[in-house]
Amino acid sequence: MPLPKESTYTVEDIYNLPDGERAELIDGQIYYMAPTPSFTHQLISTEIAGNIYSYIKQHKGTCKVLAAPFAVFLNKDEYNYVEPDILVVCDPNKLNDKGCNGAPDWVIEIVSPSSKRMDYSTKLFKYRTAGVREYWIVDPAKDRITVWDFENDDSEEYSFKDKVKAGIYPDLYIDFAEIEL
Repeated sequence: MPLPKESTYTVEDIYNLPDGERAELIDGQIYYMAPTPSFTHQLISTEIAGNIYSYIKQHKGTCKVLAAPFAVFLNKDEYNYVEPDILVVCDPNKLNDKGCNGAPDWVIEIVSPSSKRMDYSTKLFKYRTAGVREYWIVDPAKDRITVWDFENDDSEEYSFKDKVKAGIYPDLYIDFAEIEL
């Protein structure tokens, strides 16, 4: 007896979700997301994005920092659509009103109870293969920040007491001890 055929979804299916329902699409498979992030999640996101934004502005940089919800079409196809918590894009040609077409330079995901498997496994693999240069997994429950430097095939772990250096900038550090949780 043949196995039932799995459905393959497209970006159009994401756009047709009922109001208030959020999901991401990876290789044609839909992954539903919590409708709203927690206070802790939003606090961490705002602090990190604010630090990156201030750094770019102070250094008169051209990269853009964006926070979820913002669409990323990782493979520039209709089968991959993600909304990273924070992304930095340095190629302005990738950005338009619909989102980011192609891999951002830097992606930060803040782990929530419902996103653990996605952030640590599915997205880790997808971001690496799509061409993201740097990927941070910020996990408040584990007091851990994992930094993946895909360009140098390296990773390091930090705690919320540490200053964490951004790989795509020579002198940007995010001081997690300053984030009041």
